[in-house]
This record gives sequence, C-alpha cells and structure tokens, in this order.
Amino acid sequence: MVMTTEMPKQEPSVESTVGDFFSLLKPRVMTLVVFTGICGMILAPGFSTMHPFLAIIAIFALAIGAGASGAVNMWYDRDIDLIMNRTKNRAIPAGKVPAAEGLTFALILCLFSVVIMGLAVNWVAAGILAFAIIFYAVFYTMILKRHTSQNIVIGGAAGAFPPMIGWAAVTGDISIDSIVLFLIIFFWTPPHFWALSLFANEDYKRANIPMLTVTHGERTTKIQMLIYTLILLPLCWIPVYTGLAGMSYGFAAGILNALFILSAIQTYKEKDGHKNARRMFAYSIFYLFAIFTALVIF
Repeated sequence: MVMTTEMPKQEPSVESTVGDFFSLLKPRVMTLVVFTGICGMILAPGFSTMHPFLAIIAIFALAIGAGASGAVNMWYDRDIDLIMNRTKNRAIPAGKVPAAEGLTFALILCLFSVVIMGLAVNWVAAGILAFAIIFYAVFYTMILKRHTSQNIVIGGAAGAFPPMIGWAAVTGDISIDSIVLFLIIFFWTPPHFWALSLFANEDYKRANIPMLTVTHGERTTKIQMLIYTLILLPLCWIPVYTGLAGMSYGFAAGILNALFILSAIQTYKEKDGHKNARRMFAYSIFYLFAIFTALVIF
C-alpha cells in the first residue's frame, strides 16, 4: 500500500503595493487634518520666526500621525468594513494588505510621528499628537464606535486636535485661542458625520454600529444636527473678541454659519430621500476649509 500525505493548502500570498499601504492612511481625511494643523501653526504667535524646516517637520509628523491612527482604525474595523458598501473595498477587507502587516505598519508610523515631533519640534506638540492618536485609535475606534450613539460626538475630539497641535508646535503651549480652534472642529464634527449617516444608514445597520440614525431615528438626528450648527455660530465669533481674527473674518463666519444652519433646516424638512443630507455633507467639508481659511486671511 502506498501512503500519500496531502500537504495543507496555504493561503495565497498577497503582493501589496505602496499604493495599498498608502491608502491605509486615509489620504482624503489626512488632507483636512493637515490643512487645519497648518492653519493652527500660521495663527500661532511667533510663526513668522519659526524655522521653515521645523515647520515642515511638524506638518510631516502631524500627517503621519493622523494617517497612522487611521490605519489602526482600518485594521480594527476590517470586519465591519467588509459588510459596509462604503468601506468594503478598503485595502485590508479587500485582501490587498494582510491585517498583521497593516497593523505593524500603523504602529511603526504612530511611534515615528510622535518621536520625530518631540525631537525636532517640541514635546508639548508631541504629547498632544500622541494623545490624539490614542484617543482615535483606541478610545473611539475600539470602545465608543460600537457601543454608544454618541460615538462621533465624543470620538470627534480626535479630529479636533490638529490646529491645537500646530499651535503648540510654534508656541510650545496651549492657549485659549487654540482651544477655540479645537472647539470649532469638535462642534462641526457631529453634523458633518450625521449628514453622512443619514444616507449611509443601511450600511451602519448591517454592521450593527449604533449611529444616532440607527438608535434614535432620522428626526432626532436632524434636530441634533441643527442644534450643533446653531452652537457653532457664536463659537466661531469668539476669535474676533480674543483678537485672533478681525471683523472681516466675523462677517465671513456669519455667512458661512448661516448657510450651514440653512442646510441643517433644509435637511430637517426633507421627508423623502436624502438629497439635502448629501448637500449638507458636501457643504460641511467646504465649510471647515472656508472657516479656517478666513481665520488665516482675516
């Protein structure tokens, strides 16, 4: 009798490209993070005397740190990303990058970004960057996102740190003005993401993610979106009173916030479909770019 031994089948090797790994950094999200971080630097007193090379290093470290935390998010959420139409083609759930390699890549970049920020710029900025990474990758991704309808409200703080990091990179400290910059993004985040969740609600239901639209319904979500846009109006005028920006900025902020409130009202009134929710989501991205641009210019 001839004995044969069948070798176990091996998983096909994955040939990941540089582009696949780069996609883990969420480059589109990183663009907004880097932009608000740069604005925080420009607005900080003493920016004109900061060495250009150090400014570039600070921006680079911020971008890498933000992207790395996004990569940890993609690694941890690979199970639910595979379920959702919006995310199923991401590199890890699509099988373009092995999960273990994705996590290793993310952790190395997290450490690198904090160390380079601390050694080249200052440890206050590095400390805030480290806290933001941990807050997003651990507190939001692993705890809040799957367990509370207020996930994006509390977890949104992670995305509000970049201008504070940029400010600290220049000054080495935290001030009232940098906190105001943080709060603008913090209160902008819920209506921005809830607008998305309105037309992506089926995805969140399938993935069992307790977004407010899933747990409390569209009407409650739309009311809270409107409340947050109303809070933003007086908040965005604070820089005028602290002297960070002039009256021209105050005028621009008034128009931008009035349009944001109007988009929230139109979304609230919408009965069928999510056309206005999609418009509000698109406007919210423009709004954040515009409000920080106005702060820098005026």
